[in-house]
Amino acid sequence: MKVLLMGVTLRASWVHSLKEKRMVVKSIVQKLKNKFNVSVSEIDEQDIHQTIVIGIAAVCGSSAQVDSTMENIIIFIECNTDAEIISIENEMEIF
Repeated sequence: MKVLLMGVTLRASWVHSLKEKRMVVKSIVQKLKNKFNVSVSEIDEQDIHQTIVIGIAAVCGSSAQVDSTMENIIIFIECNTDAEIISIENEMEIF
């Protein structure tokens, strides 16, 4: 069993309030949950308007599945939001 842990930092330069940011975050989080059946949450920078940091966790059967899931998540985020990906941190735990 492999566990995928990801931290994705996004910049939403058009966001000017926490209310706008909350709408963007809720949209991304819900879409990721529905599409990939993963655990997703905003994990940092909650008080910064234009920076979004989300954490993603998923259980996979193999290393290949971890890599594939990670690539698909990144592509999905790029295609489904206007926010720019600044950084991606990933880790794989083996149990």
